[in-house]
Amino acid sequence: MSNLLPLTYTGVVVHGRGLGRTVGMPTANIAPPECLPDLGVYASRVLVNNHWHMGVTNIGYRPSVDERREITFETHILDFSGDLYGMVITVRLCAFLRPTLQLHSLHAVKVQVSQDIQMARQLLA
Repeated sequence: MSNLLPLTYTGVVVHGRGLGRTVGMPTANIAPPECLPDLGVYASRVLVNNHWHMGVTNIGYRPSVDERREITFETHILDFSGDLYGMVITVRLCAFLRPTLQLHSLHAVKVQVSQDIQMARQLLA
């Protein structure tokens, strides 16, 4: 389904596990929609307070940090800081970056997400 991009989703930011914050990459989590695109990582744009930001969105399982088989919809908003809990945001998936990977440490996740961020910046510039 990722060839049907862009796809846009809107939701209320809810609390996740907070792991992204521990490695300097906090995420805004919204409830996964019923109709999901291909699971994986996307370059995205995020509408917060009427302003669009670049982002990296993961949709799917998180095998590197979580053994639960629960699908999450989480976005790291680039160059943004602030408390979004309870706010409505809109996430526009712009480009599929990669499928979900199983990495062996939180450090490896941080390195991979840094690479995803570089790719997203190039694609969204």
